[in-house]
Amino acid sequence: MKHLKIFIELTRLNKPIGFMLLFWPCSWGLTYAKSFSQNNSIYFYYLILFFFGSLLMRSAGCIFNDIVDKDFDKKVKRTKKRPLAANIISVNHAFFYVAFLCFFAFLILIQFNTLTIFLGLGSMLLAFSYPFMKRITYWPQLFLGITFNWGIIMSWTSMGYDISYDILTLYTAAIFWTLGYDTIYGAQDMSDDEIIGIKSTSIKFKQNLRLFILVAYIITILNLTYFFYDMIGWNIFSIFLICFFLSLIFQVYKFDKSNPKKCLQIFKSNNYSGLFLFTGILLIN
Repeated sequence: MKHLKIFIELTRLNKPIGFMLLFWPCSWGLTYAKSFSQNNSIYFYYLILFFFGSLLMRSAGCIFNDIVDKDFDKKVKRTKKRPLAANIISVNHAFFYVAFLCFFAFLILIQFNTLTIFLGLGSMLLAFSYPFMKRITYWPQLFLGITFNWGIIMSWTSMGYDISYDILTLYTAAIFWTLGYDTIYGAQDMSDDEIIGIKSTSIKFKQNLRLFILVAYIITILNLTYFFYDMIGWNIFSIFLICFFLSLIFQVYKFDKSNPKKCLQIFKSNNYSGLFLFTGILLIN
C-alpha cells in the first residue's frame, strides 16, 4: 500500500485535472473529425484510447518533471513534500516508473495509423523537453500549450485526415487556452519561483497578469469562433460554446494573484470548460 500511495503521488492520479486537461483537446479533435466520417464504433474506441493515453503520458510527464525539478521542489512550499523532493523514492526507481508508463502508452499509440504514430513519438519529445523550458525562457506555459494540445492534431489524423489549416486553427485556440490557465496556475508559486530562478509567464507579466490572461483567452475565443463559424447558430452547440467562452471570462474576473488557493480553484475550473466544448461538438454531430 505504501508503494501504491507513492506511485499515486508521483503520477498525480489523485489530481485528475492534469490528465483531463490533456484529454479534452484530444476529444475535441476526435469528435470534430467524427462529424465527417460518422464511424461511431471507431470513434468511441479511439476516444477510450486517447483517454488512457492521456492518463499514461500525463503520469509519466509528472514523474519526469519531478526528477528534473527535484532540487527546485525542495525549495517551494507547495512541492517540497513530493516523494522525490522529500527523498522518499530514488531517482532510479522513478525512472523505472516513467519507462513503465511510456511502454503502455506506446502500446496504445501503435493502434493508430502511421502518421499518428509518428506524431505521437514527436509528442513524447515535446513532453520530456518541457521541464527544462522554465530554466531557459519566461514562456514555458506557451511550450506547455504546444505540447499539451498536440492531441488535437493526433486525434484528427487518427481518423484518416491530413493536417490542415483548419485543424491548426483549433490547435492554436487550445494553445492560448493553456497559456491562460497555466499562467493562473503558475501564479501560486511566483514568490518562491523568483527566489530560486524559475521562469514563467506569471513572473514575466506579474504587473499585468489579469490583462495577459484576458488577451490569451480572447485569442482562444477568436480562433474558436473562426473555426466553428459554420456551426454557430440557434442550436445546442452554440449554447455550450458560449458556456465555454463565459467560463474563461469568469476566470479572468475571479483571478487574484495574491490568493494561491483561488488561483488553484480557478485553474481546476478549466475541467468544466473543456467538458463544455466537448459536449457541444458531440451533440451537434
